[in-house]
Amino acid sequence: MRVEVLRVIEVRDLRFAWPGSAADCVAIDRLTVAAGRTLFLHGPSGGGKSTLLGLLAGVLLPQSGSVSLLGTCWADLSGARRDAFRADHVGYIFQQFNLLPYLSVLDNVLLPCRFSALRRDRATQDGGSPGGAARELLKRVGLASALWTRPAAQLSVGQQQRVAAARALIGRPEVVIADEPTSALDAARRDSFMDLLLDACRASGGTLVFVSHDERLAARFDERLSLSAVNRASSTTTEDTA
Repeated sequence: MRVEVLRVIEVRDLRFAWPGSAADCVAIDRLTVAAGRTLFLHGPSGGGKSTLLGLLAGVLLPQSGSVSLLGTCWADLSGARRDAFRADHVGYIFQQFNLLPYLSVLDNVLLPCRFSALRRDRATQDGGSPGGAARELLKRVGLASALWTRPAAQLSVGQQQRVAAARALIGRPEVVIADEPTSALDAARRDSFMDLLLDACRASGGTLVFVSHDERLAARFDERLSLSAVNRASSTTTEDTA
C-alpha cells in the first residue's frame, strides 16, 4: 500500500532576480518539503538565502516558475489573500526578530492571533484562550513571567529571541520559517534555542525551514540543502541528516 506524503512546500522552475541584476539571485528547478520535516538551508552571505525564504513565504513572487504552500500557489492569490494565507499558515522568525518595541511581551506574542482567526482558534484550543496559549509558550521558551508585561524594547537580545519564537509558534502554523535567528547568540544560548524550536515544531507537527551559515547545526535537522550548490546546478536534491 502506497502512503501519500503531504508536500507542504513545493517549488517548480523557480527563477528570481532583483531589479537591475544581470543574473538570477535564486534558481531552483525543484524543491519539496514534506509535512513535519525539518530543513536546514545554508550558504554564504549574499547567496540568496533570505530571498528564498521570502519566496517560500509569499512575500516575494518569482519572475518565472511557481512556489506553493499547502497546495496553494502564491502567485494565484491577490496581495490581500497572500497576507491572510500567510498569517494563517506561516510563523516567521526574523534575524532581527522584528518585535514591536512599544508593545508588551504578551501583546507581541499575540499579534498573529489578531490577524488570523484560524490561529486564534487553535491558540484557544491549546490554552483555553489566546492569552493562555501565549503564557504557556513563554513558559516553554523559558522567559520569566515578570517580563511578560514589559515593552519588548526593554528586553535583552536573548530574551527578544525567545519572544520571537513564541510569536512564530502560537496557533500552530503548519510552516515555521527561521532566518538566521541564532547568529547573535553564544553557543549555550544557541543550543538552548535550537532545543526549544525543534521540540516545539515536532510537538505540533509543523514543518521547519531554518537558514544559517553555521553548518554545525545541520546534524539536528532531517534534511539539509546548500543554496549555493542549488543555484550553480539548478538542482534541489536534499541531503538526509537523520
